[in-house]
Amino acid sequence: MPTRRRAFLILASLALLAVLSIGLALTVGSLRIPPADVFSALLGREVPGIDVVLELRLPRALAGFACGGLLALAGALMQVLLRNPLADPYVLGISGGAGCGALFAILLGLPALGIDGLAFAGALGAMFLVFGLAHGDGSWTQTRLLLTGVIVAAGCGALVALMLAIAPEDRLRGMLYWLMGDLAQASGWLPGLLALVVGLALAMPFARELNLLARGMLQAQALGVAVNRLRYAIFLLASLATAASVTTAGSIGFVGLVVPHLVRLATGNDQRLLLPASVLAGGALLVLADTLARTLIAPQQLPVGVLTALIGVPVFLILLARQPK
Repeated sequence: MPTRRRAFLILASLALLAVLSIGLALTVGSLRIPPADVFSALLGREVPGIDVVLELRLPRALAGFACGGLLALAGALMQVLLRNPLADPYVLGISGGAGCGALFAILLGLPALGIDGLAFAGALGAMFLVFGLAHGDGSWTQTRLLLTGVIVAAGCGALVALMLAIAPEDRLRGMLYWLMGDLAQASGWLPGLLALVVGLALAMPFARELNLLARGMLQAQALGVAVNRLRYAIFLLASLATAASVTTAGSIGFVGLVVPHLVRLATGNDQRLLLPASVLAGGALLVLADTLARTLIAPQQLPVGVLTALIGVPVFLILLARQPK
């Protein structure tokens, strides 16, 4: 277990990293704005580029931090729930359900609010479908939940492919960008940030029970943990966090897989530290990745999901190779 001093230093360092990543996102881009002007703009003073900072870059950076934090929180919870350090928050088909809803809305020509609404509805629909099928006769195991999620995700993937095949060309680009994850289309940062704060606040009271659950279901039950109630709560919380993220920015992979695992290697498996540390690290990583995505070939912008995949795939393979046989 980490000491309070060590835990404070880790969280303070990650919080500083998050602040610096947002500061970098406000500074660099097609139009480079000096840090002094960025600071003045945040204070409300009239400086060159104030509209770029306050209306474009700041909302995008905050939305990126919220989405990265939500994915990392969901990943940390899923890895405890499935007792698999390489579990991913998209493994239960939540992202696929959101993709079906969002692409259907784009296909119908609905505005951004309609796309967000149908994406969230699709995510919730996939979540309840997975839960209902995995619950079966009243009990479920990690294996049953995982296999059900894979099947539902495959079905959603087929529906997505069908909609892409029949989509008119003028809407196809927007659909593809949504599927790849794109913060440029994030309609607002406040809902995602509120979801992150609420999700972390709801998860932290379960930290001690999650520590016991990570040791094994039977041991947790012997120590007084209501395992079934805890698993349902964690499944619901991780699913809603994933749904909130994909509704905001589309499908962004590997953040929820890699970040909690790397944080666990650095800090240990105490959920009281792991959960907030994963949120800060995930948020900072996605903000940095998005900053790179919009500056790498500026003025053109890459979907941030492409960069997280390019970063996540080799890291995942390295982590997989280090797993014990």
